Amino acid sequence: MSSAPADSDFDDWVIDTYAEIGSFTMLFILVSITEIKVELLRSAYLHVVGDELRWPDMTNLFKGAGVNWSGAVFYRAGREGLVEDREAKVRLASLVRKLEEDRSLIRDGEFFNKDGLRLMIEEIKPH
Repeated sequence: MSSAPADSDFDDWVIDTYAEIGSFTMLFILVSITEIKVELLRSAYLHVVGDELRWPDMTNLFKGAGVNWSGAVFYRAGREGLVEDREAKVRLASLVRKLEEDRSLIRDGEFFNKDGLRLMIEEIKPH
């Protein structure tokens, strides 16, 4: 078990996912959120080999992206848990292409704000 306390919804997600499948590769995309749209900023992947990863670790990593982000969406790279680097890159590129076409696919991921709290995305219907 992890020695670090879970202080955010993200932490709970990492702990629960690791308990369910063991080590896994996560794909993630930093986004900018406004009232009417979500803009994709940067993307990367990370191999999670324990349940010790916490939200402050992720936000420190995000600093290296050099963008002003307001949210992040995470996906498991695959049902098999860990995937090879080459495959993670292919899956990440595919995911980004799909999200560029259809932002509603964010609902299929784990979406968090700057505090690591879970967010929901809803489609805005024209009046």
